[in-house]
Amino acid sequence: MQAFVMNGIGETDIVEKERPEPGPNDAILRPTKGLVCTSDVHTVHGAIGDRENLTLGHEAVGIVEAVGEAVEEFAEGDRVAVGAITPEWGSAAAQDGHPSQSGGPLGGWKFANEKDGIFAEYAHVNEADANLAAIPEGVADEEAVYVCDMMSTGFAAAENAAIPVGGTVAVFAQGPVGLMATKGASLRGAGRIFAVESVPERQDLAREYGADEVVDFTEHDPVERITELTDGEGVDAAIEALGREETLADCVAVTKPGGTISNVGYYGEGETVGIPREAWGVGMAEKDIVTDLCPGGRLRLRRLLRLLDTGRVDPTPMTTHEFDFADVDEAFELMASKEDGVIKPLVSF
Repeated sequence: MQAFVMNGIGETDIVEKERPEPGPNDAILRPTKGLVCTSDVHTVHGAIGDRENLTLGHEAVGIVEAVGEAVEEFAEGDRVAVGAITPEWGSAAAQDGHPSQSGGPLGGWKFANEKDGIFAEYAHVNEADANLAAIPEGVADEEAVYVCDMMSTGFAAAENAAIPVGGTVAVFAQGPVGLMATKGASLRGAGRIFAVESVPERQDLAREYGADEVVDFTEHDPVERITELTDGEGVDAAIEALGREETLADCVAVTKPGGTISNVGYYGEGETVGIPREAWGVGMAEKDIVTDLCPGGRLRLRRLLRLLDTGRVDPTPMTTHEFDFADVDEAFELMASKEDGVIKPLVSF
C-alpha cells in the first residue's frame, strides 16, 4: 500500500509499505476522507522528536476492510469513524478515568506518534470495538470526519470550562478547535461568548458558531477589551485553543477569581510554559487550570455523530480546501503556512 510518512524532522514522502493485519481485537480501516491537523505539522517539525518512516495523520473515516476474530461490534464493509485518540481501555489510566493518557502521558495518542497514522491506503485500529463508531446513514463522510478530533477536542474544552448556564466565556483563537469550542460553549448554554481572532473569515465563522462578540487582538488588547465588555468583572471561563504562552497568560488574566481556564492548545515548542503571577492571584485566586487531550472512544464518537445526524452542528464550513491523497503533501504545506485562508484541508482517498 501507499503511505504518507515522516522520514526525519522536516522530511515527508509517499512510500510503499506492507499492508497491516489486524490482531484479535483490532480492525483494518480503508480511509475515505481525512483531515490535516496543525498537530501533524508540529510532528513533522519535531515537536515530539525525530521519527523515521512514520505514517502521518490521525483524523479519518472510512470502510472496515477486515476485523480480528474477537471483534463483535463491527464487520467488513461497515462505514465508521475512528477517534484521533485510540486508548487501551483496560489500562490503569483508563480505569482511573483518564483513557487518553493510557500508557503514560499522552499515551492514548497512538496514530502518528506511537504507531503509523491514517494517511495510507489502509490503517490499523487497536481495540476496534471501543475505538470505532458506526456513521449514521444520513451523515456524509466529509461531515463525520470532524468528530475524530476537532469536535471532540473543541467540545471537551467547553465541557471542562465549567461554564454556568448563562455565564461568560472567552475563547482564544478561532482555528478549527477554537471554532468548535465556541460552538460547544453555545451548546452548553453560555450566555455571552467572546471569540478572540484577527482573521476575517474565522471571525465570521465564530459568529456563525455562536460568538456574541469578536475581539481582534490586532486592534485591542483582548484582556482589556473583554474586561471592559464585562464591566470590569472578567469571564467565568476562558478557553485556550492555540497553544501559546501569551495566550494562556491572557486566559488567566481575563478569568475572574474562582473561574476556570480550559486548555486544549498544543504547545509545540519551548521547555516551559509560564503564567502571570499576579493575575493568578500569586497562586491563590482559585482559578482552576484544566487540560485535556481529545477524548476518544465509541460512546463519545456516537454522541458527536448524533449532533451531526440531527443537524445541531455543521462542521463543514471549516473545510476550506480539498486534496486527493496523491497531493497530501500540498495539504501539509498549506497547513504549515496558514496561507490562502486555510482552516481545514480535507483529503479524499
